[in-house]
Amino acid sequence: MINKVVTSVAEALGDIQDGATVLIGGFGTAGIPNELIDGLIAQGARDLTVVNNNAGNGDQGLAALLKAGRVRKIICSFPRQADSYVFDELYRSGKLELELVPQGNLAERIRAAGAGIGAFYCATAYGTELAGDREVREIDGRHYVLEYPIKGDVALIKAESGDRWGNLTYRKAARNFGPIMATAARTTIASVYDVRELGEIDPEAVVTPGIFVQRVVPVPRSVTRAGGFKS
Repeated sequence: MINKVVTSVAEALGDIQDGATVLIGGFGTAGIPNELIDGLIAQGARDLTVVNNNAGNGDQGLAALLKAGRVRKIICSFPRQADSYVFDELYRSGKLELELVPQGNLAERIRAAGAGIGAFYCATAYGTELAGDREVREIDGRHYVLEYPIKGDVALIKAESGDRWGNLTYRKAARNFGPIMATAARTTIASVYDVRELGEIDPEAVVTPGIFVQRVVPVPRSVTRAGGFKS
């Protein structure tokens, strides 16, 4: 019998290795898998490369992982926000490497990894420092920069509900990067508020099919966090 539900966060994260590339869902404060991030801090893996749209807020979640000194490099689109002081301090002191990627490029690079695309051309970074020394090609009179997929060893995502086969649904904006990250990692671990019996989730409502999910972790619904947001 296929049953991907695990009893604890610690059990779900136990085999994450030092040096892993970890895709972490979330957009700003929406859909951040805080319980999984806290579990990763407790688990102890270090020298990580983290992929997220942002670089943490305040002292919680991803910012706490950075503050714990577990991250070597972060790949993101918006590292600096009003409360991104943890990232600022680490980056300015040379303790954290940053790869800045335009948001659309970030999403497409992750999606490409899940779709088995070897590389693709995108016009977004052409003529800017973000293009670096990557190959440039002119197509139909427009210049494009060669972009490579972003693959993960692990994806940590937050879903609203899931079943024992790993089929997932999301709540509104909490959906964001979770579905594409689930396809781009060798191991996808999803926290869910609600574990459903097989057949209780309408197949038309499944966003992430269970084939892309290896572990499902039930977590209690979080209390309101600083700023009035609920995770």
